[in-house]
Amino acid sequence: MKIGIPAEVDRNESRVAATPETVKKFVALGAEVAVQSGAGLASRIPDAEYEAAGGRIVASAADAVHDADLVLKVRRPIAGELAAYRKGTVVVATMDPYGNEAAVKAMADAGLTAVAMEFMPRITRAQVMDVLSSQANLAGYQAVIDAASEYDRALPMMMTAAGTVPAARVFVMGAGVAGLQAIATARRLGAVVTATDVRPAAKEQVESLGAKFVAVEDEEFKQAETAAGYAKPMSAEYQAKQAALIAEHIKKQDIVITTALIPGRPAPRLVSAAMVASMKPGSVLIDLAVERGGNVEGAVPGEIATTEGGVKIVGHLNVSGRIAATASQLYARNLYAFVETLVDKASKQLAINFEDELVKATVLTRGGAIVHPAFAPKETAAISA
Repeated sequence: MKIGIPAEVDRNESRVAATPETVKKFVALGAEVAVQSGAGLASRIPDAEYEAAGGRIVASAADAVHDADLVLKVRRPIAGELAAYRKGTVVVATMDPYGNEAAVKAMADAGLTAVAMEFMPRITRAQVMDVLSSQANLAGYQAVIDAASEYDRALPMMMTAAGTVPAARVFVMGAGVAGLQAIATARRLGAVVTATDVRPAAKEQVESLGAKFVAVEDEEFKQAETAAGYAKPMSAEYQAKQAALIAEHIKKQDIVITTALIPGRPAPRLVSAAMVASMKPGSVLIDLAVERGGNVEGAVPGEIATTEGGVKIVGHLNVSGRIAATASQLYARNLYAFVETLVDKASKQLAINFEDELVKATVLTRGGAIVHPAFAPKETAAISA
């Protein structure tokens, strides 16, 4: 069994899909692991560490994936990479298929078995494989660090001989994994933290971290969560009431961090230009949803925009990748935990059970076709079901 680890080609991607820790574990499973030279450098992993773990360093991505049974990546292979893959190769990555149906079809046409780690079901046995949670957790932390670096004042209250410095006011919009970590980090740094979310269960979680919950808590709010734990799209009436409450609250904030995303949909607009204009000069907004259209009006992907009123809107891309060494460590462990379930320990070969609930939930393409029900043609989806 050969496992290939090519370097990522996206210029904004600093993470890598395997670390010396996981390479050593793959070798113990009986795998030959080929790592492209330089693949881990942006995550502070030199080639020598991969070699010491039992990996084989190869010169190019083509060498890493040549004849590989399994390829591990952070992002899906793009069109220019596909020619180097042989048909039947299993590729495990975050595939980002929504809005990228042509890229999914290209993987199917190349004969790849493409596995989307972000579709991992939220069940107990898959918790250790949950890449969305591991990376969102780090994004929430980094959002606060980025906000603190852009905000030209101290975050905690300071009592000095020269007088008292008030604590910064931080407002977190969206209390999922990223939002809760942002709350916890801002609290550790001494800020006064408030948060909002449309899911009723979030209120208790927010308050358990020492933050104040802000929301219109009517009957629609009480029903605003899916069985899987995701936020439901809210009615226009609720959105108007919530927006009015948030608009008044935002005026008083120093830092706003937005984290709201609904899988398969554009990011909901939470902060209007008028809300931004109402904030004090020097205030900072961090938009973690900027890659999906953004929660903040005026956010620019990959840039820090400053309004005429002196408010900064930060639209960093790949926020978890801004702390690549840690992000790669967790992501690689997620991948190893999943891949281990695909390997027959006796024969030391891939032995994928396509009826396993983890596999059925995550496989996008197989045998030259798109097989995931959310993306497959109707007749294929019916057969899969």
